[in-house]
Amino acid sequence: MNKPRTAGRTVGGLRPLALQGPAVTLLFLWMIVPLAMTIWFSLQRYNLLMPGMTGFAGLENYQYLFTDPALWTAMLNTLLLVGWVLVITVVGGTLLAVLFQQEFFGRGIARVLVISPFFVMPTVSALVWKNLMMHPANGVLAWVASLFGAEPVDWFSSLPMTSIVIIVAWQWLPFALLILLTAMQSLDEDQVEAARMDGAGPLSVFFFITLPHLKRAISVVIMIEMIFLLTVFAEIFVTTSGGPGLATTNLAYLIYIRALLDFDVGMASAGGVVAIVLANIVAIFLVRMVAKNLED
Repeated sequence: MNKPRTAGRTVGGLRPLALQGPAVTLLFLWMIVPLAMTIWFSLQRYNLLMPGMTGFAGLENYQYLFTDPALWTAMLNTLLLVGWVLVITVVGGTLLAVLFQQEFFGRGIARVLVISPFFVMPTVSALVWKNLMMHPANGVLAWVASLFGAEPVDWFSSLPMTSIVIIVAWQWLPFALLILLTAMQSLDEDQVEAARMDGAGPLSVFFFITLPHLKRAISVVIMIEMIFLLTVFAEIFVTTSGGPGLATTNLAYLIYIRALLDFDVGMASAGGVVAIVLANIVAIFLVRMVAKNLED
């Protein structure tokens, strides 16, 4: 008896390729068309304030961009922002995951409250921190400082990058907690109990059992957060507008300045290409790191 052929199987008279074709084509165009237009504009002289100066510029936009000190300042600020937020969210999320894994009264309500900041829109959270928490005269932090007889801090003038890091970390800490707390659910309690019976203290249990168990989840948190943190914009736009000077200008905000404040579409597109290359380098590195951890 001959085996049924599966290669030519059809669904409603259509082969699988015909069914997948429209979706694959749409996805391809959705990704390629914006990328191709960005690359094209990055090679053009296209400034909306000077409509008469148009034409092919070659690598002129890139040459000007890489000789502009603002680019290197923005890239350094981007790395500082991403690095500090990752440290705060990963360390804080791990410690909170261990805490919320314990039994205590009101744990369910506490879990909901601690995760809720992740669902607040970035613009709203930035406004809350700017006007309610960090306001130098009427903010909660200024009121707390006055209780101890200290001078209120003008956060966005004296500590601008620290302020942005605090706001962004407050938003992403619940995400890290959610992923790590989920991973904690699969921790073998019998293994923990056996370690305690052998005389292991809380620190030993944490460093030799809990932390290795969370290794994969931490890698996933780092990968997802880093991709999104490279594009932080709303928090900077609402609070500091990239200032003072370029103190809080990251790569995403620099592209915004070139495109919508300087009206230099060609320069902004060149910055966009640089951001795409940087994001892909980071993504390749992170995917390999996560894949390695999953294989261990």
